[in-house]
Amino acid sequence: MRLVLKYLDKMRCFRKKSTIPFLVALITFLLFMNLYMEDGYVLEEDKRQLRETSMHPLNSERYVHNFKDITNFSGTINVTYRYLAGTPLPRKKYLTIGLSSVKRKRGNYLMETIKSIFDQSSYEELKEIVVVVHLADFDLAWCESLVQEISRKFGHHIIAGRLLVIHAPEEFYPSLDGLKRNYNDPEDRVRFRSKQNVDYAFLLNFCTNLSDFYMMLEDDVRCSRNFLTALKKVVASKEGSYWVMLEFSKLGYIGKLYHSRDLPRLAHFLLMFYQEMPCDWLLIHFRGLLAQKDTIRFKPSLFQHMGYYSSYKGAENKLKDDDFEEDSLDIPDNPPASLYTNINVFESYDAAKAYSSVDEYFWGKAPTTGDFYVIVLNKATKINKIKIVTGTDDRQNDILHHGALEVGEKLVGTKKGRQCSSYITLGEFKNGNIEVHDVDHKIAFDIECVRIVVTANQKEWLIIRSISLWTTQGASQ
Repeated sequence: MRLVLKYLDKMRCFRKKSTIPFLVALITFLLFMNLYMEDGYVLEEDKRQLRETSMHPLNSERYVHNFKDITNFSGTINVTYRYLAGTPLPRKKYLTIGLSSVKRKRGNYLMETIKSIFDQSSYEELKEIVVVVHLADFDLAWCESLVQEISRKFGHHIIAGRLLVIHAPEEFYPSLDGLKRNYNDPEDRVRFRSKQNVDYAFLLNFCTNLSDFYMMLEDDVRCSRNFLTALKKVVASKEGSYWVMLEFSKLGYIGKLYHSRDLPRLAHFLLMFYQEMPCDWLLIHFRGLLAQKDTIRFKPSLFQHMGYYSSYKGAENKLKDDDFEEDSLDIPDNPPASLYTNINVFESYDAAKAYSSVDEYFWGKAPTTGDFYVIVLNKATKINKIKIVTGTDDRQNDILHHGALEVGEKLVGTKKGRQCSSYITLGEFKNGNIEVHDVDHKIAFDIECVRIVVTANQKEWLIIRSISLWTTQGASQ
């Protein structure tokens, strides 16, 4: 910490021309420190390799060349793009979906990927998305041939402003020769992944002002049905909480969601460290530097890798996401809420993890009669279905053996926060689980609280694996 303060103190005396080298040094220092955080979100083998990377000094002259006009990381990068098909509409959409594609030695899945995006979206969903394809190969004849095929098959989407095809000219790329051989990768692989980082950076830079959110896909992916509706539910459930990147697939650079306001910084970050490591490793550091320590991954996955051959040398790549589900319509809404419990929490398995859409759970020590776990909704809501699951496959006895599910109204302020003063019981837990349908037909009021009550002592600990709420259209405002 003293080193950082010394750096900052010296910075006040630096002349303007020294800003960029200092910025490079500071980011390198932060990146190095991030590797040693005991956060557990990078695999040990990755930590070892990334530590090796941090020992390579950055070529500041090269980065200064790339960033000579940058004094604010929120600004866009000066690139003149070629519009190969379509033009941006003046109205911002909800979501931009970005794809970067290059010529492959074996197989080409871009057309199938674009088709899946459009086919798996309803007419109403299509109004809220724009797909941007960056044809990033330096072979312009290949780009022209492919854009003609895209225009033939998806012309109506181009006319409607739902599909744009762009190209960033080679002259805007940094040097791809004499790159550092990190991890003893062969030169052609270092060149491939370094160029890929720049491809993505230029794509992100272009998409900055097109929508509220940005989703990165690869060019060999198929989508689940109505993926946008599921994605919007997750985003709504995260309202009021801080996040940098939400993940809707566990593979590569597939299904990674960002706020569009963060795209300029991410684009600059990928460019600054383009030759250091693959993009998916850089992404871990990016969100870490922006203070999102843990992965926030949604299940089931909304996107599946479908290619059999990699864009690098046509090597076989048969990776599949076993959490992918083709139909994502029955995704819970889980509206924004505050969570409270008087059960003794074990380590970091806190109350919020049972209500999250990611693969986590609440874990508390042996509860006693009268203990509770309560969800206080941010606003009164009509709820159609409630489903609660306790225990896990490997801890099948850590269930709620005796408990009741209640819903409440009439919020009042207490020393322990807001609580409902009136509750109605919906049912009893059976074998650790409960599922209640047509709640809005059984309850006359809009619900403000959902409460789990322990009705008998138990010696076993309690895992609440998931709490799922489905809302009814027309909830009170």
